[in-house]
Amino acid sequence: MKTHRRNQLLLIVVLIVGAGATLALVMQALTENINLFYSPAQVVAGEAPTNQRIRAGGMVVVGSIQRAVDSLQVSFLVGDLQSAQFPVLYDGILPDLFREGQGVIAGGSLDESGVLIADEILAKHDENYMPPEVAQIMASQQEKTPP
Repeated sequence: MKTHRRNQLLLIVVLIVGAGATLALVMQALTENINLFYSPAQVVAGEAPTNQRIRAGGMVVVGSIQRAVDSLQVSFLVGDLQSAQFPVLYDGILPDLFREGQGVIAGGSLDESGVLIADEILAKHDENYMPPEVAQIMASQQEKTPP
């Protein structure tokens, strides 16, 4: 084989291997950063996977916030307009706008007992704003509720 042809073949092989490695890295990054969103009804029904990063949202149940005395650990219930509620455990500083009866999205992983161990809490920005996922859940729950 001539030197020129061998160099072209080597270049093509290197480009194909490089493109394959790049594609593999991109696919891995995308699968690691996908956070699926679940409603309280889906979490309670067992549709949310355990030990995998998820996002779940709803309304903070009034009277459910419990704060640890000696740490930043907080536990509370997140629910919908029906009876579906699931517990959330969060260790950190809560957003200033976090309060009972407000919309919230918790990001973390669900343990085997159904508790969402959150590493991120997102609260609504003002009284007129509700995260789109929570607004959609609340709208669908209101449609299902008979008058």
